[in-house]
Amino acid sequence: MKSFVMGIDFGSTTTKTVILDLKGKLVASCVESQGSISAEGSRASMAGALAQAGITQKDIARAVSTGYGRRMIEVADQSYTEITCHARGAIAMFPEARLVIDIGGQDSKVISVTGDGLVQQFAMNDRCAAGTGKFLEALARAVQVSVEEMGALAMTSTERLVVSNMCATFAETEVISLLAEGKSKPDVLGAVHAAIASRTAGLVARVGNRNPIVMTGGVAKNHAAVHYIEQELRAKMLIAPDPQIAGALGAALFALDEVAKPSAELIDEEDVVDEAMSTASGCATQPCKTAPKLPANERLLIGPM
Repeated sequence: MKSFVMGIDFGSTTTKTVILDLKGKLVASCVESQGSISAEGSRASMAGALAQAGITQKDIARAVSTGYGRRMIEVADQSYTEITCHARGAIAMFPEARLVIDIGGQDSKVISVTGDGLVQQFAMNDRCAAGTGKFLEALARAVQVSVEEMGALAMTSTERLVVSNMCATFAETEVISLLAEGKSKPDVLGAVHAAIASRTAGLVARVGNRNPIVMTGGVAKNHAAVHYIEQELRAKMLIAPDPQIAGALGAALFALDEVAKPSAELIDEEDVVDEAMSTASGCATQPCKTAPKLPANERLLIGPM
């Protein structure tokens, strides 16, 4: 008997897989880096989750994929956009949340969610590395520290410096110049994290600052990034123990819906959100745009928790 569902979030730098039983209990999750060959990372993530659960793919009743590579997952029965799945997963983690900030490897997004569990509006940046995990990686290399230690160093900053350019290449030049001026690594890293917070606040402003706020994605594991964003927004972030799996969790919950109500007419959000996402993307030379508010009859069903 097929007694489990699977959600796969095929992201730009990692694949996250979540497995739930048919009662909605989390039984396994696995995060794997993509490396140079994306397919290997996604296969390793799914295999890791299956091994954790002690089952095989034959035990999966339904699989749903999300993320930029969602249509590349052959075992997926259905796919949903990352906006929908990240909102669903974040609200499952924190039902009281009304705003979702997700900062991943190569994009960042802010999603406002209604009290009824609907995606109301979103803004995102996915055309440059500004304010993302890749931005942090590039500047960690410039400062010659590891990504893992840069957050702790930034928290010891004592002088307020400014990194004004959010293009990773130009910001790296700024960072090197500050170090050449004799500025300390903690102070420079503090400026880097402050720049990310400012960029994130700009996305929030386009959607509307609402509370409570849940932060997801790999950058949510960086304490300095969370600290500076909280300072910028003057609000406390809700952070799950594993904030990276929000999208995969949302996908798994949609899979569970489809198993429970296979004949139900679920809103086909693919075309609606894909079109909106194409107008919501930002780049290094233009401000990030905001997706238009979705009409009430086209807002995306998050569903019961």
